[in-house]
Parts: sequence; structure tokens; C-alpha cells
Amino acid sequence: MDWQTSEETVPSAFVTEGTVRALGAPPVTGAWRDGDHPGNRQFAQLGDLPLESGSTLPRARLAYETWGTPNADLSNAILIIHSLTADSHVAGVAGPGHVTDGWWGGVVGEGLGIDTTKWFVVCPNTLGGCQGSTGPSTVTSDGREWGSRFPYLTVRDQTLALKKLAEQLGIARWAAVIGGSAAGMSALEYAVTYPDDVERLALLATCGVTSADQISLNSVQIEAIRMDPSFSGGDYYENEEGPYRGLSLARRLAMLSYRSPAEFNDRFDRAWQSGISPLGDGGRFAVESYLDFHGNKFTRRFDANSYVTLVESMSSHDVTRDRGSLKDVLGTVTARSLVVGVDSDRLFPLEQQITLAEYLPNHLGGRDAHVMSSPYGHDAFLIDDAEVGQLIGQLLAT
Repeated sequence: MDWQTSEETVPSAFVTEGTVRALGAPPVTGAWRDGDHPGNRQFAQLGDLPLESGSTLPRARLAYETWGTPNADLSNAILIIHSLTADSHVAGVAGPGHVTDGWWGGVVGEGLGIDTTKWFVVCPNTLGGCQGSTGPSTVTSDGREWGSRFPYLTVRDQTLALKKLAEQLGIARWAAVIGGSAAGMSALEYAVTYPDDVERLALLATCGVTSADQISLNSVQIEAIRMDPSFSGGDYYENEEGPYRGLSLARRLAMLSYRSPAEFNDRFDRAWQSGISPLGDGGRFAVESYLDFHGNKFTRRFDANSYVTLVESMSSHDVTRDRGSLKDVLGTVTARSLVVGVDSDRLFPLEQQITLAEYLPNHLGGRDAHVMSSPYGHDAFLIDDAEVGQLIGQLLAT
């Protein structure tokens, strides 16, 4: 069960030594590759994608999954964008092609906040990711993975890919576009760039402009990967060993910002992992073992190059770039919107959501963001399913 459950979706918990040993050696990459079992994935070929940098990503592809049934005019279609290290598997169990259970299974499904008996839900793997969409681990026309040659992507590039997916599916207007954290960046960008294409907008624990503090956290995670000798400048796919140490460390660094100090302190306190003292006798504190285990586990479902690509795209996020002030830019959004923040979030602090709610003209509940009180920090929007589902359900009812 520890293997099948994504750590973002559950409270922190002690990890046993037996569970750690059972993982074994990590693969060179945890990416899904062509030839692997597709699971429930479908694929959209987007053609050559022009990028904000002026370059072109040839033969771009998005993997996606769907739930529910589209109505005749596709007016019940909802786009859910996944956060940094999730994928298209928003709901459903682990199985062939899907190494973890759905990451929002308590929100998306029959009778839930996003009721799939009413709504047709589409969730793609983000461009640059490693679970079926074009990314650095994708084999390109010369028979080799993109690796270090993969182009720099911005959130706007990823949003353009989402727009092209909608065109392929024949969806002219989404009933709702929903995203939390990094996904909220793309959701907001979609509503700003294509205002007529979004009827409702849900933004959870996200921001309009990536702050210097957030960029600094991103930069140390990227450096942790690049400093791993096995990274080989990004061209490691033919190596016997991948940069799992650097990727694991990056994940551990990230998890420090995903959870609140209170959760770590209350859950672990200063407990030892075993009967061996961590005070000079070679033992470990329980919280150290927890972070190490989940960093190790993460390397089995993710690719180091994709991690760098996606974190860099997060740092690119600035919805005001070449557009004007944040107030003016958000004022162009026509969608009925919902902004949710978490009072214990130290990665996307509450003031960022307060600003979004204040400036979005059609915000549910006026100019005040909806504040979740949770001990889980940033990941609360992935853990507190009942409250999140209720809030999104309220938006969908408008």
C-alpha cells in the first residue's frame, strides 16, 4: 500500500525498516515509456508546438485520461490540471500502467465534488512530464531520448498544449478549469489567455506570479539533481545508474515545503526510527527515515530531467509578463472563479490567494479567498477531500 499511495495525498506516517528495504534499487528513470502498458491513457498528437522562446517542439503529444460521459455539445467538459509531480491518473486504482492510485480519488467520481455522473472530466499529463506526454525522456526522431536537448518550457507553453488538446477533443469552452499548486498556474494562464473558453475557474493553493522565495526553493531542488554525478548533464538514459540520489534529495527538499512544521512536529516529534540512538550511535530520527523513504519511492515513478523541466516552468510563471499589472490582468478573466488557500501553507502563502480573490472580478464569495484550516500545509488540497470537494461542488453549482 505504501507503494501504491502517493505521499502527497495522505498524512505523514512512520515508515518501518522493512518497508524501506523492500523498495530495492531505483531504476535509471521512473518515466512511463512507449511500449509500457498504457493503462487508461489516451494520446493526442499536437503536431509542432511553437514555444514562447521562439523555438519549436516537434511532434508534441499529450497523454490524458477521461471520466464520465460527454453530452452532445460537450458543455459538461471539465479540465483538471495536475500539480508538479502528479499525472493524468486523477482517479482510479493502481494497476498496469498506473503505479499509484488516483491522486484525487476522494474529489473526482460518482457522487463526489466533481461528480462524474454529471461531468465529463479530462486530465492530461503536463507537457514536459514523464507519464506519456512529450518530455525529456521521450525518444525523438533520431532514436534517442531528448535528454539535455529538451527545450525550456514556460507555463504559457504548457497552457498552449492544453488549448490544442481542447481543440482536438472538440471542446470550445470548458465548463470548468481546475488546478492546484503548479497546476493552478496553468489554470490561471488558461483563463487569462483564452477567457472565452473558460466558464468556471478553480484555483487552489497557487499564485499569479512565482515569488523570489518560491524560485529560491526551486533552484536548490534543481541543483540537487544536477550535482548528482549520474545526471551526466541530462543524458543518463543509457547509463547503468540514473541520478536517483539527486532526484531523491530534490524530493525531500520539496516535501519540507509541502507539509507544515506543526504536522512534522506533532507526527514525529524527536522519535527515533529504531532502537539505535541517532545521537552519535548511527541511528536516525523517524522524520529523517520518512523523508528518505518517500524520496527513494519517488524515483520509481518520476524522471530527473522532467523534474528539472517542470520546476523551471514553475519559476517562469508570471501572468503579468508583457501584459500589465496583476490587477489589470486578472480583471480580464470572465470565468466565475473560486480561490482556495490553506492557512498552514508555507510554499504558497495565503496572501497570494488573498490577492487572486481580490482581483478576480467574478469570484465566488466576493473578494475574500476561501481559507482551509488544516495542519497539513500546502498538501491540504490533496488530503482534505471532503472540504475541497464541497468547495468545488459549490462552484460547479453556479
